[in-house]
Amino acid sequence: MIAGLLDSRLGRLAVQFGKFGVVGVVGLLVDTAALYAGLAVGLEFFAARIPSFFAAATVTWILNRAFTFKGAAAEPLHRQWAKFIAANAFGGVVNYGVSVGLEAGVDVVAAHPFLAVAAGSIAGMFFNFAASKHLVFKGA
Repeated sequence: MIAGLLDSRLGRLAVQFGKFGVVGVVGLLVDTAALYAGLAVGLEFFAARIPSFFAAATVTWILNRAFTFKGAAAEPLHRQWAKFIAANAFGGVVNYGVSVGLEAGVDVVAAHPFLAVAAGSIAGMFFNFAASKHLVFKGA
């Protein structure tokens, strides 16, 4: 019964979304490390979030390409990376807005910036999955 469910369209989508979530956790770790590096060199939180987002987006593109959406239509790497960044821009804006808003407005989050990054990542995740699947990694 389980094997039949996993072979269904909905089952395959669920597995793919799970892989996307695992890749997202790796991206969260990269995002957090880059954020703390930016803070350590004196950037303000809102400024440090920009390079941390691009670092995480690049790592998640690489991993999603190899792991989550393996078998997608082939295209030049630079074009696919640019499409991934563009397609995930709305989710990135949601991610950034949630993280900056929480960091500015919630004392416990300001004291622990990881919480802001995590909340932002979750907020953008659903949109980013749909955009990645249908706009960037077609056919996977």
